[in-house]
Amino acid sequence: GRIQAMNVINEALNLGDLVKYEEDSLNYSRDVVTVEAGQNLPLGCIVGRVIATAKVKLLDPGAEDGSHLPVGILLGAVDATLIDREDALILARHGVVASKAVVWPVEISTEQQAAITAQLASLGILIRQSA
Repeated sequence: GRIQAMNVINEALNLGDLVKYEEDSLNYSRDVVTVEAGQNLPLGCIVGRVIATAKVKLLDPGAEDGSHLPVGILLGAVDATLIDREDALILARHGVVASKAVVWPVEISTEQQAAITAQLASLGILIRQSA
């Protein structure tokens, strides 16, 4: 018989890699949010909510518009490059996520990361080291 070469594909992290526990009843842990235009956000990124518009965008610890406070973690990649996306899902409360799959803002300090981790914990979102 003929032997076929196997292509090894390094898959991107998926929802199962990120979420280790959530409360399923009536989607208690999840919220549908609008992602502000001008962003292309990956699964697992932490988002904040702009107070003036109620839209979410990538967490920005240095901002003062509300987006410096975490409101959840994206449960899927969202391309809002050109327009607002009104169908994004976030883990908003009562869940456990794997640390390896959480996407942090690029220039975040250790202190900011600790503060954000604590703020997420206050929402019931726990970040756990994972195998």
